[in-house]
Amino acid sequence: MSPRPKVRVPTAAAIIIGNEILSGKIADQNLAVLALVLRKLGVRLEHAVVIPDDLRRIVSEVRAAATAYTWVFTSGGVGPTHDDLTIAGVAKAFRKKVVVHPEMDALIRKTYGERLRDGHLFMARVPKGARLVQTEEVPWPAVLMKNVWVLPGVPEIFKVKMKLVESVIAAASPFFSLSVLSTLDEGNLKPLLDSVVRDHPAVEIGSYPRWTDPHARTKLTFDGGDRASCEAARKAFVASLPEGGFVSEEG
Repeated sequence: MSPRPKVRVPTAAAIIIGNEILSGKIADQNLAVLALVLRKLGVRLEHAVVIPDDLRRIVSEVRAAATAYTWVFTSGGVGPTHDDLTIAGVAKAFRKKVVVHPEMDALIRKTYGERLRDGHLFMARVPKGARLVQTEEVPWPAVLMKNVWVLPGVPEIFKVKMKLVESVIAAASPFFSLSVLSTLDEGNLKPLLDSVVRDHPAVEIGSYPRWTDPHARTKLTFDGGDRASCEAARKAFVASLPEGGFVSEEG
């Protein structure tokens, strides 16, 4: 019997854009939201970078990521002010012009009505050839340029846009995450972990100290695309713990 072909896991990169993130004025909240959604969809987030509001940096990062990863997600820089350069950067990365999308233009005019200003219409600009993704549940669209999602930086809006991402990216095999809490610290756990990591290469095993938990010193996680493999790795780890080393497990 010939071996089963290896399934290629879709990958992703996140490009967080904004001087306010790098200066500490605002703490990014979007990366964690994106990572959790992608795990559910079976997409492996392999790269994340935070860059300033600099057109050349945006072009460089988007161009490289669009080639290297299945999906790319930008966050920030899509408003109407001088430092909102993401649309221009994505367009230039694909060597396209920036154009006014008629559907976006009509939506903005309808939404703002008599309050409409030129600054509002600035947000109708997209890279030429870009697609607008919208649903009945989320009528305000997200811009998708080939494999690059251009998303807002405002956390509340970014989170809503994840529903649009889910409407386009077909869920492959989701990642499973199981966990164990142990009374042992990482120094004592290292030889046990090394053994499990060696024997279960298909499972991503993580170790995270818990400094304020009165019952457990370390949380161990077992992640992968196959639940049985994750369960086998966890079972082997739990079996290797000395008496009193196990607290509980989840997942």
